[in-house]
Amino acid sequence: MASKISAVIITQNEERNIGRCLESLRGIVDETVVVDSGSTDETIEICEKYGARFMHHDWKDYADQKNYANSLVSHEWTLSIDADEALSDKLRESISELKKAGLDGNCTYSMARLNNYCGSWIRHSGWYPDEKVRLWPSGACRWEGLVHEELKYAKAMENRKLEGDLLHYSYYSIEEHARRQVKYATLAAQKAHEQGKRCGKATLRAKTAWTFVRNYVLKGGFRDGEAGYTVCRMAAFYTLIKYTKLRELNKKQ
Repeated sequence: MASKISAVIITQNEERNIGRCLESLRGIVDETVVVDSGSTDETIEICEKYGARFMHHDWKDYADQKNYANSLVSHEWTLSIDADEALSDKLRESISELKKAGLDGNCTYSMARLNNYCGSWIRHSGWYPDEKVRLWPSGACRWEGLVHEELKYAKAMENRKLEGDLLHYSYYSIEEHARRQVKYATLAAQKAHEQGKRCGKATLRAKTAWTFVRNYVLKGGFRDGEAGYTVCRMAAFYTLIKYTKLRELNKKQ
C-alpha cells in the first residue's frame, strides 16, 4: 500500500531559499506544512504560491518550533526539511520508489547531506556525508536540545539510508557564516557551562588547533580547495569562540 508523506519546514525570512525547497518537494510529498515565526519578506507569498499550509508560531527555540510543526501533520509519515535545503533528483527518485512500495513503520530513513558553501560543494572537510535522519513515522520521535537539536525516539527503530543527497545551501558569504558561528558557539558554551564543564587556556588553544588539523588534513579539507580551507578555518573559529566564552562563564561563576 502506498504511503503518504507530510513535509514540515520552519521559516523566518527565507525568501531566497524557500522556493527552491518547495519546488524539490513537488510531486514527492502529499502535504507541506510551513511554520513561520514572523517573516517580513516574501516567504509567505512564495509558500502560498506552492500551496503549502502556512501557520504562525512564536519563536522559543529550534526544537520547540520543529516539534510544533510536526504536531500539525495529516499523514502517517513526516519528512523534516529546512528551508535552505532541497531534495536532489536522485533523492526524489529514492523517496518516490519507497512511497510506492510502502515505507516500513518500524524504520526511520536517513540521507546524506551535501553542503554548498558560498557557491562551492563541500565533499570533505568533515562536512560530507553529514548523514541526517529526516523521514520517520509521524509521532514516533521529537526534537530535543538548545543547540544542534537531536531526535529522540519513542521506541528503538531501525534506520535505513536512502540513495541521493539532501542539498544544503548553507552560507552565501563568509560574513554570514562568521555571525552564525558566534551565535551557535555562544549557545554551546552556555550549555557546556550548565553541564559543569570547564576550560583552561591550554585546552582552548589545543582544541582550536586540533579542530583545524582534523578537518583540513585528516578529513581531507584540502581537497575542497579554497572553500575547504575557509570552512576548516571557520570550524576552528567556532571552537575558539565556544571555549573562550566557556572560560568567561567559568570565571564569572
